[in-house]
Amino acid sequence: MKDIKAIRGNFYIHRLIEEGEHEHQDFKYMISDARKIARSISAFANNDGGRLLIGVKDNGHIVGIRNEEDIYMIEHAAEAYCYPPQTVDMSAYVCDGGLVVLRAAIPKATARPVFCLEENNRKVAYFRVNDENIVAHRLMVKAWQMAECSQNLSQPLTDAEFALLRHLAEAGTMTTEEYMLAAHLSKISVETSVVRLLALGMIEMIHEQSRFYIRCSDCE
Repeated sequence: MKDIKAIRGNFYIHRLIEEGEHEHQDFKYMISDARKIARSISAFANNDGGRLLIGVKDNGHIVGIRNEEDIYMIEHAAEAYCYPPQTVDMSAYVCDGGLVVLRAAIPKATARPVFCLEENNRKVAYFRVNDENIVAHRLMVKAWQMAECSQNLSQPLTDAEFALLRHLAEAGTMTTEEYMLAAHLSKISVETSVVRLLALGMIEMIHEQSRFYIRCSDCE
């Protein structure tokens, strides 16, 4: 099987499967669409990394990979449909009845965002939330981009940024729109503060019930 030598790993793979699908793990019965895999790679890379178990159904049943085509599809997804291209570490494990499960480990990106190239080369950044790949909020993407430019983070906090931190400390979790209305500030003013504080790691953006919220990073 290409350059990957399958090793015995029945116990190891079953232990991973028992965890189910979560923020850092996804099951794939087979690889039929490189772009869909690129979305998973983007989502894991933009979060804290993760792994795909190929040859495992959603219910955790092991069916094994088909052939080397699955490996080539993952490599193609990482190189041709991810921007910038990503590296995926692949290992193969022999399980029940000689079935082979492929583990594709995606590390956290050293530089975010990692985009998936959609139709017409449209760049979309994904993020992993629980067991789903979701489109990252545009302010998250801007914050990741700002974090790569340290000069934008070296300036002291502005009065507007301090005000946002104080408000979140008192009110807790809220949407940017809710803060905009509560503070009687313009959209651009609020978003400018949110992006910089996200880039600094002082606040975080969470996704719940199909909406994005902001909160202080030390909130539980």
